[in-house]
Amino acid sequence: MISPAARDALATWLDQQRALHGAAENTVTAYRGDVADFLAFMTSHKAQTQGLGALAQITISDMRAWMARTRGPNVGPRSMARKLSAVKAFYRWLAEREGFEPTAVLSTRAPKFTKKLPRPLAVDAARAMIDCVELQSRHPWVAARDVAVLTLLWGCGLRISEALGLKGADAPLPDALRITGKGGKERVVPVLPAARAAVEDYLRACPYPREDTAPLFRAVRGGALGPRAISQVMSQARMQLGLPASATPHAMRHSFATHLLDAGGDLRAIQELLGHASLSTTQAYTAVDTARLLEVYNRAHPKAG
Repeated sequence: MISPAARDALATWLDQQRALHGAAENTVTAYRGDVADFLAFMTSHKAQTQGLGALAQITISDMRAWMARTRGPNVGPRSMARKLSAVKAFYRWLAEREGFEPTAVLSTRAPKFTKKLPRPLAVDAARAMIDCVELQSRHPWVAARDVAVLTLLWGCGLRISEALGLKGADAPLPDALRITGKGGKERVVPVLPAARAAVEDYLRACPYPREDTAPLFRAVRGGALGPRAISQVMSQARMQLGLPASATPHAMRHSFATHLLDAGGDLRAIQELLGHASLSTTQAYTAVDTARLLEVYNRAHPKAG
């Protein structure tokens, strides 16, 4: 079992992740599980409860044993890298607090894995997706609803959870929406006239009254619309259009970023619109190549003129 001192240290670290770094609850839960599993393994591996003193004595060999034990059919390189990242973050904090050298843990390398780049839709494909979705439902108001949701994903770069999290009080949509994204990070997103009009069309057709505290987008029976329903609608549409399985709701957000960049948008500004903490994440979203980045750089850098 994990020693009381180690358990208390983990709880304190998690509290700091919430308070100082704004970590989302899902992130905190993942951290707790990953680090607790690590501490439990070390207790078993060394056949003794891992107090704070023992934690300072962990070796590279111990780390290799943990990784060998953790890797398996259900834990691939990406998941292993995430677990190691959580353990390193905890150890970096613990070493600073307790005054020991964490080199053995921090020098452990994560397994290599190939990042899967998002696949944005072409402009014509994104338009065709929205047009096809509009024709699918037997209920005109549901068709208008689905068009409005996809237009927000593509036209404003919202995550599906952000679009479906809008409330009745958010309508009619303003010129700019204040969105709270991952980790509680706020951003301001301009609303295109087409997105505003699509939402208005939906509200006029919706049989349920708009209520300030109720979800803006309603399911057929009046409850909150879930992401699965939108995924299913897009799945049917992409089969009709012959689009790949990667044409998902999230791909509409990828497309927002790529199409803005293709039209001459600034990568840093697009980062702000998407709510990314890292510019490299935005670069992955837009699937831009080095040549495109150099083109933007050469056009925008003061020395380029």
